[in-house]
Amino acid sequence: MNNQRPISSDEEHRVLQFRPRTPPSPRVQRGNGSVQPLRLTPERLDLSRYEQPRAEPDNYRQRMLANIAALAFTIALTAIGIWLAVSIADLRRTQDCVLMGRRDCVKITTPHI
Repeated sequence: MNNQRPISSDEEHRVLQFRPRTPPSPRVQRGNGSVQPLRLTPERLDLSRYEQPRAEPDNYRQRMLANIAALAFTIALTAIGIWLAVSIADLRRTQDCVLMGRRDCVKITTPHI
């Protein structure tokens, strides 16, 4: 059996050296027009220009009640999902037992005396 290796040339494995960018010159002439330099100091990045005055103040009581209702709904949905998964697993276990031909598949609970 021959071991075949791909033929590789030196041009496949060339490392390029990148130079860091330098700030642009104040004005660069290109053709008939000119390019304006970028501003070196950026504007403040805040959201104050998007703020609008509200007609009514925030109702924190209503917001807290909505948050509590959403949390209760999430907990109930999670509990139902866990109960459903356990029920399906138990049903599957019982069905597998019956399909194997066993007769003692159902759990019998006895009251404590």
